[in-house]
Amino acid sequence: MGKIHFVHNYENIISLDNLLGAWKEFIRNKKSKKDVQEFELNLMSNVIALHFDLKSQTYTHGHYQAFNISDPKPRNIHKASVRDRLLHHAIYRILYYHFNQKFIYDSYSCRLGKGTHKAIKRFAVFARKVSQNNTKNCWILKCDVRKFFASIDHQILIAILKKHESDQDIIWLLERVIKSFHSTEQGKGLPLGNLTSQLLVNIYMNEFDQFVKHRLKVKYYLRYADDFVMMSTDKPYLENLLKEINTFLQTNLKLNLHPDKVYIKTLASGVDFLGWVNFPHHRVLRTATKRRMFRRLKEMEGKPETVQSYLGLLKHGNGYKIKQCISTPNFTI
Repeated sequence: MGKIHFVHNYENIISLDNLLGAWKEFIRNKKSKKDVQEFELNLMSNVIALHFDLKSQTYTHGHYQAFNISDPKPRNIHKASVRDRLLHHAIYRILYYHFNQKFIYDSYSCRLGKGTHKAIKRFAVFARKVSQNNTKNCWILKCDVRKFFASIDHQILIAILKKHESDQDIIWLLERVIKSFHSTEQGKGLPLGNLTSQLLVNIYMNEFDQFVKHRLKVKYYLRYADDFVMMSTDKPYLENLLKEINTFLQTNLKLNLHPDKVYIKTLASGVDFLGWVNFPHHRVLRTATKRRMFRRLKEMEGKPETVQSYLGLLKHGNGYKIKQCISTPNFTI
């Protein structure tokens, strides 16, 4: 059976039906927010006005409100207005399916049916295959892109979009969204906080995924956002791959690997990937993840749903002692 081709066009994105459908998705868990309530007071007028601006192509993206979060590490979040975030949802719900079918199987970030737990399980499957059920040394090349979101080059991203998208009106709209923000350098960066950014970084990194799978022909490769691993029994092979990877990322995507977060080591020595330190027969929570979990439990004391969510997380590795600890009725930190 051939690939499914999802029909989409600019009219689909800006239609009142799609904008209202996007609104229903957008307001989940946001009904108590003041800016959302204000927009909802004149919902139909606001949606029709947005639709008209998009139809006449007089739409301009507004400014962002910046704030910092520190979970798991300090991050600078940029929040758009309700009107603009509604549009991001409208774009995402139409374009996600069109682009998702172009991505490789082993890309796990911000995709339906994927996520961190699936990536961790796939990591274990790859490790077993490469090590031939732990009878051979499994070497792992682990990489991380430096300042990932802040380094996305607008011109390169728009050129990639033009390769995959023939509707010029959609390109016009995506350019408005992309160029609405820049990091410390003009013409670079996507905002952490836009739903569209999640899709756009996957489109950007898909160029790298395709290079790794089809040009370098790496069999055991998986990526979650800017975090990726490659596995082999041959350490020099991975060392050569690292040179090729570096050249491609710098030349084609203007991205650099984080010098402190790139290494080649054996699975037996423990490989830190997506919050877990992975070994041949088990995985344990990374110390920083554990500390963050205990800090969060202290902040949310008395909220059983927080404990339940962490118990769910701990099912994916060897966290028996921690589970016993936080399941205790009078558990204190």
